[in-house]
Amino acid sequence: MTRSGVLFYPFHLCHERTLQRLLERYQQVHFRDYMAIQVSPFCGTTAFPERMGDSFPGLLASKRLVQGYNISGPLNPDTCIAVDRDLTDSTWRALFHRALVENRRFQRGLFDGTDITGNNKDGTPEQALMVRLKDVSFETTPFTVAGIRELSRQRLSGREADLFDYGLALLKTSASLVYTIQLATVGQLAVATDSRAHFTLLTRLIERMGVTIENRLVEHGTS
Repeated sequence: MTRSGVLFYPFHLCHERTLQRLLERYQQVHFRDYMAIQVSPFCGTTAFPERMGDSFPGLLASKRLVQGYNISGPLNPDTCIAVDRDLTDSTWRALFHRALVENRRFQRGLFDGTDITGNNKDGTPEQALMVRLKDVSFETTPFTVAGIRELSRQRLSGREADLFDYGLALLKTSASLVYTIQLATVGQLAVATDSRAHFTLLTRLIERMGVTIENRLVEHGTS
């Protein structure tokens, strides 16, 4: 074991193999609770409320597994500023768009199966949302937290609806990484993920901010 604690990101659950690899290296593995962001009064994201401790009560009791970091609700002003920095960083945006285009696991973390495959509930095919969002124009389309929030208050269709879906994906991804930095800094924790796309995005964020955080990629045949 090299350090006392590591925070898993960007999700609130991980594969058992990932957990085992982290337990081999760290005394404690920390997990956030699920992230449900309130974008505006009538628009927000949802997530399943499971916790890692539900599946590993022994690890929780022995304090090898630590959980309970709440990151749900409206974004506070400092987090909004940090997210806007990502959204205006052309390098970060390029890394995000490449992951969205190429990485199926990254897509599944942001959209449901219908959005990715393009099949309606009745089984008839249509152009998938994911196909439309891969358009290169989205990579350089300006977004801000305030702009995404304003779109969420409107009844949207066509291109505007796609802009909101892309913007919300940006917002969720950036917020999850900003929270990672905040939690790791306060708790003096290393951070680790088994998602190469999120590892690359967080690496860019760490470099831009100039902070010192151990960021580790756990690889076991997943992308």
